[in-house]
Amino acid sequence: MMLRKWGLLFAALCLALILAAMAIMPPTPQAANIAADKFSSARAMTDLRIIAARPHPTGSAENAKVRDYLVTRLKSLGLEAGMSESQLGERALKRLNKWSGEAKSEQAIFNVIGVLPGTDLSKPAVLLMAHHDTVWDSPGAADDTVGVVSILEIVRAIKESGPNERSLIVLFTDGEEVGLSGARHFFKENPLREKVGAVINFEARGGGGTANLFQTSKKNGAAVKVFARAVKQPSASSLSTFVYNVLPNDTDLTPALEGDYTAYNIANIGDAEYYHSPKIDVQALDERTLQHMGSQGLDLTRALLLADDLPAKKPDATFFDLFGLFTVIYAPIWGWVFLVAGGLCYGFSQTQENRVKDAVWGAMKMVGFLGLGGVVLYALNMLSGHGGSANYYDRLAAIGKLEALALLFCIAAFFAAFGRTALSANARFGAALPIFILGIVGQVFAPTATYFITLPLLLCGLATLLIRRWPEKIWAKVGAVILAAGVIGYMISLGHLLMLGVGPDMLSVALLPAAISVLAILPLYKGVSKRTANLISALCLVVSVGVALWIRLDPIATTVPLY
Repeated sequence: MMLRKWGLLFAALCLALILAAMAIMPPTPQAANIAADKFSSARAMTDLRIIAARPHPTGSAENAKVRDYLVTRLKSLGLEAGMSESQLGERALKRLNKWSGEAKSEQAIFNVIGVLPGTDLSKPAVLLMAHHDTVWDSPGAADDTVGVVSILEIVRAIKESGPNERSLIVLFTDGEEVGLSGARHFFKENPLREKVGAVINFEARGGGGTANLFQTSKKNGAAVKVFARAVKQPSASSLSTFVYNVLPNDTDLTPALEGDYTAYNIANIGDAEYYHSPKIDVQALDERTLQHMGSQGLDLTRALLLADDLPAKKPDATFFDLFGLFTVIYAPIWGWVFLVAGGLCYGFSQTQENRVKDAVWGAMKMVGFLGLGGVVLYALNMLSGHGGSANYYDRLAAIGKLEALALLFCIAAFFAAFGRTALSANARFGAALPIFILGIVGQVFAPTATYFITLPLLLCGLATLLIRRWPEKIWAKVGAVILAAGVIGYMISLGHLLMLGVGPDMLSVALLPAAISVLAILPLYKGVSKRTANLISALCLVVSVGVALWIRLDPIATTVPLY
């Protein structure tokens, strides 16, 4: 009886967890003896152990050793290599002096540049870029040695494939951590900038996680098509590109975006406690992250080098990876199609009985879930120690606990709002109405970023239609389970990435993925008694308060940067 009642929901949740794990887990590292034209994290780790042996901030003796090593490595790979010198600006020098405790009046910086000439020098070149400096007192095995050694291994693999018509330029910048100084100098002064047609920048935020395409140049329709066709283990999202462009963040790609280049920014995000940390050494780095960054970078670099023409400027596309299997890409106008189709699916699942009353009741429940839930999550975040005096890096170290807090509260809110009874098809449509409104607003103001609302609304509507119209058919039940699992699995992985990105400051960011997951759950949910629902809700809320206090009272994390 229990299996009959809860079997479909249990199957959907189990499948959703598998799909979410596929999306957020980087791939298995590849050994040094795999094919020479493939990316091997084991081969790249040889360089990483040398470069990340000690901290090497701009201006330090260790940084000079790293630069010399990189020039030697590029020459060993057959590139024409050397250094380009410039001076730190006033603001960058002030920051460096604050770190070091010195009072320098000037500081030279040195970009390391290598060129692998192509057979047709008239074709625009492909530029691979990462920064070789670290923050103060951090060995920087992730930020940005993982990017540097990815490029070295990519170049080695490219060489194994034979000569290309396009030239390949490597740029290891200096002074990124004190204000993008090396990149600004290259894209303003270096003559090689005129030969560049496409740029791939490699960055890091934390010591693990997947490597994600999180930023592109404007008018990216054709550029993203190249990525989608070429990259075999992708992690990418037009939502990330939209969010990053509205946040006040910069990387070495920022100066490049001022030019007319086809540009891609790839960075890992995960194990956030190691961001700029003195603890992020070779042992702390997740080698799977290096494999993921390098394999995507190699696929994309090879595709650009082999292209007859580099991607032209085309209207921005909506894109996202489907659980790391492949990249889905389409024109943003399809979001309107998904909204209309989702609305029709919900509409055809309606009954005449209590249609308006149930729809209003369902809508009120969802508005309460989002509105009251946002207020309570804000309060829980403040209780956990968020505020003006909070240490940003200590909050990053608490992301795992913050995710647990958010999950517990979302479970509490679900059982408080929806747990006591199975909602009718009419009420499920009402619950979806606030999300439809958000989808419409998103399509108007941010069409490339709204796929995570519009497409799930279609899938949830279709699941509702299947269960409503053919409740006894096995194929309808299986279809509903698969649709629900796909939505929930994606929302789990999306919620994880959103928490890594902005969770410590905006804990309520978890609510929208949770609300969309609720829509996927409702067609399969049978309801529990009022007493059980209240008990589960209260218990989860109490535990979430306990987790918030735990975070607040915890000592400062040992991974917090020393500068």
